[in-house]
Amino acid sequence: MTFTEDPLAVQTYGPLITKDGSRQFEVASAREAKGHLVATLKGVATREEAERLNGIELYVARDKLPATDDDEYYHADLIGLAAVTAGDAPLGRVIAIHNFGAGDIIEIAPPHGPTLLLPFTNAVVPTVDLAPDAW
Repeated sequence: MTFTEDPLAVQTYGPLITKDGSRQFEVASAREAKGHLVATLKGVATREEAERLNGIELYVARDKLPATDDDEYYHADLIGLAAVTAGDAPLGRVIAIHNFGAGDIIEIAPPHGPTLLLPFTNAVVPTVDLAPDAW
């Protein structure tokens, strides 16, 4: 599954990198098939080599991604931001953005207790400040 507007765009972003940054792969070719992206990676020549990559998440370097529109954000830009109430009281830090099919959900880790899962809508999150924060 790709998290791109155009799944085939992964061919234009340069090398795909593992989450820990230890490995990178270049897309040799890609096609869509039944709602999925099927890609051939350079250096992966056999079915067994490809099967060993099952479950590995691959990422595009942030600086290779296109600019976003207003009120559009990359998950990587939101992770780690401070979450505060409308009255500027701290809630915690953004640790993930999820989408289970009904819209984006923002996950916030408070200083203590279980994480909060909130709809990532203008009603719940009226302002996003991507500038570094102090707390």
